[in-house]
Amino acid sequence: MVQQTLERLADRHPAWTRDRSRRRLLGAAAVVLLVLVVAVSCLGGGGGRADVPVLADGPDAGVEGVRSPSDEPGGTLRVVAPAIDSLDPQRSYLPGVWNLMRLYTRTLVTFASKPGTTAELVPDLATDLGTVSEDGLSWTYTLKEGVRFENGRPITSRDVKYGIQRSFASDVIVGGPTYVVDLLDDPANPYPGPFSTEEDDPDLTAIETPDDRTIVFRLRAPQPDFPYVLALPSSSPVPAEADTRGEYGRDPVSSGPYAISSVDPETGILLERNPQWDPATDQVRTALPDSVVVRTGLSGLARDQALLAGSADIDISGTGVQPATTARLTGEDAEPLLERVDDVTTGAVRVLALPTDVAPMDNADCRAAIAAAIDRRGVQSALGGAVDAVRAGQLWPRAMEGGPEDAGTEPDPDAARAALEDCGRPEGFTTVLAVPDVASSVDVADEIARQLGEVGIGVDVRPLDPATFYATEVGNPANVASNGYGLVLATRTPDLPTPSSFLVPLVDGRSIAKVGNPNYARLDDPEINALVDRAKAGEAEWAEVAEAARASAAYVALTETRIQLVSGQRLRNGLVMRPYDGYDLATAGVR
Repeated sequence: MVQQTLERLADRHPAWTRDRSRRRLLGAAAVVLLVLVVAVSCLGGGGGRADVPVLADGPDAGVEGVRSPSDEPGGTLRVVAPAIDSLDPQRSYLPGVWNLMRLYTRTLVTFASKPGTTAELVPDLATDLGTVSEDGLSWTYTLKEGVRFENGRPITSRDVKYGIQRSFASDVIVGGPTYVVDLLDDPANPYPGPFSTEEDDPDLTAIETPDDRTIVFRLRAPQPDFPYVLALPSSSPVPAEADTRGEYGRDPVSSGPYAISSVDPETGILLERNPQWDPATDQVRTALPDSVVVRTGLSGLARDQALLAGSADIDISGTGVQPATTARLTGEDAEPLLERVDDVTTGAVRVLALPTDVAPMDNADCRAAIAAAIDRRGVQSALGGAVDAVRAGQLWPRAMEGGPEDAGTEPDPDAARAALEDCGRPEGFTTVLAVPDVASSVDVADEIARQLGEVGIGVDVRPLDPATFYATEVGNPANVASNGYGLVLATRTPDLPTPSSFLVPLVDGRSIAKVGNPNYARLDDPEINALVDRAKAGEAEWAEVAEAARASAAYVALTETRIQLVSGQRLRNGLVMRPYDGYDLATAGVR
């Protein structure tokens, strides 16, 4: 009876899955029954909790260590997630999805899976971390022997090149990061991607593949962060013969320990073991579970409930638990739950940008007056308190090493008034504060307006459409100037766990763009630009860049987002992966 039911369910899969092996289709159908069982267990006895033992090693056990270590294989890892943008490795821009992709994509280098080092790179498909030329313009990698796609074909250097080439096809492959385009393309003769068929199309000569195992990248300018770009899923190999262009995310070809068996909006995504994956070639992934099920499109509260009830092991959203769940961490019955919590800062730093081309912010003393008047405790309170935000005095995420000395976070109203005198505005001035029309951001903006009002600076809080805020509202310098936005409340989160990735878009004058401008303050100081170049060349510390930007008062760091990760009741090997703000799927187990 069960076998017949599974076969009927398998026949209902969409047409694009029907060429899959029968084993995979039956496995996908089994997920339907698994989800039903899980749902019943969540709603059943025991106060809504599943009848499973609760693993809890204590607060923050997974931050610098491993929560509930185990090397026992087997079982199904159950993952919950919000909506997923794409399963195509070249089209996703969500860190949680990048975490999921560690299961079915491999890259030349990747993030380490050892406690305390998860922001560091280790070899993956490559034999080492690469060789860079003396001028920093050339990077050479050698692929390991024995690495294969799920169809058994060896992975070659040309497959890595082709995967990267897809990101150049901006008319088809949309939504993912484009670092490789910026670093490798020739602006005078742009490469259109691998799908164009025009006779005079240029080749991507910046990537050379002299043999099956050697790949050479020739950059337009030195970029020490280039290996981190190669660690993104967008730099993973894709077999050209299996590329279905915009539809590739429906059935991506695996180079990792698992392959996607089915994708269903109701039952989720099923990943099963890839028999072609050789653990001898992979020192990163342990691949302990027999399968992985990802239920997608769940709200934050639904994800929290699944973790608390025992029907989910990991939430990959990267947002931590919701406020309603956070409140339980301070309640009378909080202790058992706290044993399963890992508290982390996310690297998302909320900043107040002061556009230097909007009067009176074109005057450094006027900017200094605002910087001195800000009370970060009030901002922290507006964001929900210390549980949700950490006060920040520097343009530097807390978990990133090598930062500048603490500049202090206390307000100085007397210094603010003195700076107003120096900028010729002793009675103060008025300005407009642009903010995304999101409740938490508007609350912060109102608090900042109140604080500045105490020293005579009037602020008109202007909530703007969050969907277009960064792209055109404050991402278009002309729009900022024409609307007189003298203050911009923004959040900066680096794509890569490096100081360069965090600072350069914010403070380098050459990063200013007409659309999607990340330099919200339009800071274009020749001395800071030169300092950036020296830091890239290893001749200066990035901490010097951060301190120079802070001293300009073009940016005022406010807070860094803090989240609480809750591990599932049966999660083994709970290791917090810093770049993804969640538990590492590559090493997680359930036995």
